[in-house]
Amino acid sequence: MRNTKIRTAVVGAGKMGAIHAKVYDRLPQSDFTAVVDISAEKAERLANQYGCCAFTDCADILGKVDAVTIATPTVTHRQLAKLFIENGIAVMIEKPLAADVKEGREIVARAKENNTVVAVGHSERCNPVVQAMKRLDIEPKFIEANRISPYPFRSTDIGVVLDVMIHDIDIILSLAASSIRRVDAVGVSVIGDKEDICNARIVFANGCIANITASRLALKTERKVRVFSRQAYLSMDYLKKSGIVIKTDPNINVVNWIKEKQIAGDFNLLTVNWPDLLHIEQLVIDDREPLRLEQEAFLKAVTDRTLAPEVSAEEGLAAMECAEMILASVRKHKWD
Repeated sequence: MRNTKIRTAVVGAGKMGAIHAKVYDRLPQSDFTAVVDISAEKAERLANQYGCCAFTDCADILGKVDAVTIATPTVTHRQLAKLFIENGIAVMIEKPLAADVKEGREIVARAKENNTVVAVGHSERCNPVVQAMKRLDIEPKFIEANRISPYPFRSTDIGVVLDVMIHDIDIILSLAASSIRRVDAVGVSVIGDKEDICNARIVFANGCIANITASRLALKTERKVRVFSRQAYLSMDYLKKSGIVIKTDPNINVVNWIKEKQIAGDFNLLTVNWPDLLHIEQLVIDDREPLRLEQEAFLKAVTDRTLAPEVSAEEGLAAMECAEMILASVRKHKWD
């Protein structure tokens, strides 16, 4: 497979399936082969755009593809993943990994048993802002993430934690790099049976603390994160793909200057513009398409088994386990 293209397919011809299909068709290492959907009309419509085959049954593509992206409702992930994994086909599963932790663990176990690559589509991990933040190699002590937006009218089978907050859970777990000691959360259901708004506080064994807010009932869209560490303070905007870094070392002279002025008694706070004193750096952003980075990493892992996808099945499971802890806390603190 190292010297040939990887035969790829997308299961699910909805919005996310269409996005994955578009990227697969453009990747030079991908031979986009098939689209599968229970609706023959949807499958044919998407397949016709890229000159590939359309199917309504996943069994029909066994032996015809090497890698598949599953972009179907969460409740179908376990069953579809099982079929492909047991037939030696690499799988990328759109987040979340599965409908619950039990099913997620089953997927991870089957992947190990069959020595099959399984990736999870946490595309926000490939956001240029997150990639830039990762390059700074900092040790966070406090992380604050806010991800709010108007109601999306999709993913109604899951609540805001598994639909929206799961992105920040995955990123925070990768940044904190520590086991979870405690989770406290509160959530509210407004539109349906599942929670639409949630706030969670995660305490890690290494002392890092994360505060996450997610809402799908907001009047605006906002995706921001702030990170506090000994090395630097970061403030980032996922939507604008921008951020600032205030590093500790370059600003030591500023603090010393202020102390000297205070001791001398000639320090007038009213005449000082704090931002002018600070050494503030703009985060260097490599603006590449997150889904493309995600799929490239997935296909590289399929070709070279010494490499790992951007988010592995184990990492996707860890995010689900954290999400389940949050949902358990929400139920415990259920409002009357």
